[in-house]
Amino acid sequence: MSETDTAPQRRNTWQREAVREALEAQDGFVTAQELHRILEDAGQRIGLATVYRALAVLVEEDFADTIRAEDGDRYRSCETDQHHHHLMCRRCGRTVEISGDAVERWAAEVGREHGFTEMTHVFDAFGVCSTCASA
Repeated sequence: MSETDTAPQRRNTWQREAVREALEAQDGFVTAQELHRILEDAGQRIGLATVYRALAVLVEEDFADTIRAEDGDRYRSCETDQHHHHLMCRRCGRTVEISGDAVERWAAEVGREHGFTEMTHVFDAFGVCSTCASA
């Protein structure tokens, strides 16, 4: 393997470790701003831009999931290293991880129908969970 084939080795900084630990302590997805406030409330002196950079690295290294919600990007500690998607309740934020198999097949089929190859996708679904719907 050549040098250009390997990802750059990143230094594990105390800031990235603090963001990772704070993210792991959350139950569900949070915004970078929410995570920054949590860190500041815990006495960590860390800039919002640093939180964003740390989250980007954690997502890139598959330590965190990210979704593009109606109110912006949200993050959470990744529970699996398998490719997956999310169902998220718009009211309470409850999130369910779902297998990507059906989505993979659908994306490939739609791509083929329109003459595309090497398909990639981003898919997260938002609705109202049964608990919120019955409340």
